[in-house]
Amino acid sequence: MSQAPQVAGGERLGLIAGNGRFPIIFADNARKLGYQISAVAHDGETDPELTDHVERIHWIKIGQLNKLIKAFKEDGVRKAVMLGGIKKTHVFTTVRPDFRALALATRLALWKDDDILREIAGELERDGITICESTFGLEGILAEEGTLSRREPSQKEWEDIRYGWDVAQEIGRLDIGQCVVIKDRVVVAVEAVEGTDDAIRRGGQLAKDGAVVVKRSKPQQDLRFDLPAIGPRTIEVMASVKAAVLAVEAGRTVLIDREQTLETARSAGIAIVGLVKPEPSGGPPNQ
Repeated sequence: MSQAPQVAGGERLGLIAGNGRFPIIFADNARKLGYQISAVAHDGETDPELTDHVERIHWIKIGQLNKLIKAFKEDGVRKAVMLGGIKKTHVFTTVRPDFRALALATRLALWKDDDILREIAGELERDGITICESTFGLEGILAEEGTLSRREPSQKEWEDIRYGWDVAQEIGRLDIGQCVVIKDRVVVAVEAVEGTDDAIRRGGQLAKDGAVVVKRSKPQQDLRFDLPAIGPRTIEVMASVKAAVLAVEAGRTVLIDREQTLETARSAGIAIVGLVKPEPSGGPPNQ
């Protein structure tokens, strides 16, 4: 366990940290709001830089549920958030479940993401630790509705956005993934266990250029878990395969490193839009 400098006062908030920069950005924001952060980080997933952004950090292997709960109880945590992804491919490689995690697994009829996370949340709540929605304390970090980039999508790109929005809803409903890649109203890639970046890379290579990427939460999304997130890396991957547009769900998508993300999009000529629901015809919504 490592410690960063203490913040005076404030309620202690637990952070179950996955990969990416989202846990770091959340920790910085929560500390500004007066919270002290006690993080549980995952070996091989969580960015070690998180150590410098929290008051306490505990490192565990994926599947060590009892160790996670014990760490929070020792730190006096009563509220926690789950932020950042865990690569699904770990299910086949590095997961080392303890007895508590194995007992949880026996209660699952299907290994769907939200079912697993709800069971984990239930285990924590049985020990007096409430899991908060992952939008908690994120004012100003969530993508808003409208065109966020300098470039507006073309009429043809809006057609792909609307089509991709409906397709993304269906793959989300089936708990497959959150992201689809569209070209000329053809689905060229669907996110599965490989994650968003690899789905974009694969779809962009198949589309050759001009692909439209749509990322949205599942219709049954439990906002405590797996909120969609985009950042500079997302745009860099899109630029590498000459993708043209990124459409995300407004109010439910985390925009990581906003200024850098938008500047990267500007340099690459990529349009970014935040949607609540696209209009069935014509251009962007509410126009």
